[in-house]
Amino acid sequence: MIYEITDTDHVASLFGKWEETLIWSCLQKVMGKIYADDLNKPTAAMAIIADFIFFAGEPSIELVSYKPDWCTQEFMIMIPQDERWQDTITHVYKERAKIVSRYAIKKEPNIFDKERLEQAVASLPKEYEISMIDKQLYYKCKAEAWSADLVSSFPDYENYRELGIGVVICKDSAIVSGASSYSRYREGIEVEIDTKEAYRRKGFAYVCGAKLILECLKRNLYPSWDAQNKGSVALAEKLGYHYDHAYTAIEIWGY
Repeated sequence: MIYEITDTDHVASLFGKWEETLIWSCLQKVMGKIYADDLNKPTAAMAIIADFIFFAGEPSIELVSYKPDWCTQEFMIMIPQDERWQDTITHVYKERAKIVSRYAIKKEPNIFDKERLEQAVASLPKEYEISMIDKQLYYKCKAEAWSADLVSSFPDYENYRELGIGVVICKDSAIVSGASSYSRYREGIEVEIDTKEAYRRKGFAYVCGAKLILECLKRNLYPSWDAQNKGSVALAEKLGYHYDHAYTAIEIWGY
């Protein structure tokens, strides 16, 4: 049997000191859910939030195979705690599993150069406008596939207004780039940055990232960064972050 865990203290030790804010969101019961093989003495657990699942404890085929009824997406990124979990995931999903590398960025408070970030925001050309995501912009983000992930983890605007924070760059009222909270935990957010294809390589992601970091610092929130690719690592470093390490992720198609 697989159980939804409401008392997350029972599973916290399985995840140990895993420095992943998406896990913290679940453990803190801010966003996401946790499932395990036992309510009181679990040996295996998974934290599931948005498109990510993190597996911890003793590998379990039953847990890896489990898909909650509310989870309707066909694509998922699974993060194994170790090679045993990796082997279990690839055994269950076979050809639907694609092993990839992702890149962890160090979580270091008080490293950001505010003056430099303010200069980045000020460098935005005059024909563009940068704005905080309000109700109208929330729905504009949701309306296009390229920008949906800026707000997609929040089911409605009221939830985003309570937990989320984000900025977008617009030209002629159309969104061309944005930086927002992919998820939220008590002490901060996980950063999501997207730019419309026709507007890439113009520095907009850098401007949006700088503005979002500044807004987080005003609110005493930490803007955590996890990189999908080396381009994302380079952008993070330009904004003041430092690279930590590569890790294994498994993309599941047809989840």
